[in-house]
Amino acid sequence: MAYTLDLSGRVALITGASSGLGAQFAKTLAAAGAAVVLASRRVEMLKSLRAEIEADGGDAHVVSMDVTNIGSIEAAMNFAESEVGPIDILINNSGVSNTQRLQDVREADYDFIFNTNTKGAFFVAQAAAKRMLARAKDAQEAHAAPFSGARIINIASMAGIRVLPQIGVYSMSKAAVVHMTKAMAVEWGKHGINVNAICPGYIETEINQHHWQTPQGQKLVQMLPRKRLGQLHDLDAVLVMLASPQSDFINGAIIAADDGFGA
Repeated sequence: MAYTLDLSGRVALITGASSGLGAQFAKTLAAAGAAVVLASRRVEMLKSLRAEIEADGGDAHVVSMDVTNIGSIEAAMNFAESEVGPIDILINNSGVSNTQRLQDVREADYDFIFNTNTKGAFFVAQAAAKRMLARAKDAQEAHAAPFSGARIINIASMAGIRVLPQIGVYSMSKAAVVHMTKAMAVEWGKHGINVNAICPGYIETEINQHHWQTPQGQKLVQMLPRKRLGQLHDLDAVLVMLASPQSDFINGAIIAADDGFGA
């Protein structure tokens, strides 16, 4: 007997959807049946992704969002709800990084990373959760079945669990996302909102592909347990599982998807 996870009738918003993991997450959720809202500052890239998803029979919508601007977050959430419907699933994926020694980090470098990875992620999740909490309250006041099935999936990083040299500030920002996930799970879980985090390891994308061909990149690959990089599709199964109704008992989980590197 086949076992399937069906997201039909669900609305998923994905931040940082214009490339890399975000684009893959959007295609994966659309293939599972969800209506996907693609959010990023790079709207033209989102439009291309929308066309790709629609060509495969999926339902995709585009909205501009800058996660470092709370007004932009609110406007994007409002547009998504009016255009598609209430958000059931948030994939909180936007993130930035740089490589430098801690003694070389300037205030602008620090703010660049934390404003997106930590502050931005928090306020995106908060904006989605406020709307989910309102739905939970409406269900309670209407004496309807308890609200359930809302999902917030924060994309942290293996670096938030295991610190590596020269990405210290990035590691700090993602460690904060790990604890943010647990705090949100504690406060919002009782209202039918499950909050979990995925911590990817080294994933090959179109953005970093050239790095893995350099001597430094090859040296890092040799440090990995099975001396291989992850591919974009390697996170598909855990993503759909966490987004599905079948994951109702999974709340506050921090799931490493790093081929054992952080073990």
